[in-house]
Amino acid sequence: MADLRIFSYLPNPRIWKSTIAGRLCGVDVELIGAKPGELSEWLWDFDARPLTDEDRAAPENTPQQPRTGFNTALYKTPAFLKAHPFGTVPAAFSPDGETGIFESNSIMRTVARLGADRYPLYGSDAYSAARIDSFLDVSLVFARDSQIYLLSFRNGQVTPEIHENAERAFMAYMAGMERALSPDRAHLVGDGITLADICFAAELTLFSREMAQSTALASIGKRPIMDAETATQYPRAMAHYEKLCAHEAFAPDIAPYREKLNADIEADCAQMKAAGA
Repeated sequence: MADLRIFSYLPNPRIWKSTIAGRLCGVDVELIGAKPGELSEWLWDFDARPLTDEDRAAPENTPQQPRTGFNTALYKTPAFLKAHPFGTVPAAFSPDGETGIFESNSIMRTVARLGADRYPLYGSDAYSAARIDSFLDVSLVFARDSQIYLLSFRNGQVTPEIHENAERAFMAYMAGMERALSPDRAHLVGDGITLADICFAAELTLFSREMAQSTALASIGKRPIMDAETATQYPRAMAHYEKLCAHEAFAPDIAPYREKLNADIEADCAQMKAAGA
């Protein structure tokens, strides 16, 4: 049995925080889920699965109101809601299903604690752990604007204001990372990879999804925030990101996602050219 089970929509760069951490510190992380558009047809539970007619008819599985990112009612078991009182995904569980852990950074911290004897992902003392937490907290601020921005593409509701808010958040986030990675510091905290680096790589990969939205952004007079100039503006941060992406613990998750993203960017560019013609 896995050390930790996570139920989520897939792929989800934010749960890579836990799978990457698991590879580094020898913790077995099990993923269960489906594409975002399919997850509303699942029963949300420790033993999550596609809905059956019996699941829908069961009186205890009362349909819940749609959550952010979902347009239809969601079926969640009482046990799921007991373990996850906010009713969101990603939803992690202890092996017995009794203890629920929610929010991607907290799930990642759980993996680090489970494997602390094998790899010090959470720092070497109270001070380094607190500094790691500082980076994770800052990432939450960035993630809020990032999520609003990325979801607006799915709903066809991106606006100049949403874009500008995301751009400010991105610039503040990257400027801080750039300063943290001084010429004599190869990682955000300490001398090796920590949760701070993992979180940074996952959040930036998720944000890069906007690079395939040039057509939608052009319709409101905007361009993608991440572009060829990003590496020039934030050279240390982007070099660190690329190094992390190539690491053996990161690449199994990030490489296929970036390959698919590159194909989507090419398709989006072709669409823009066709529209311009």
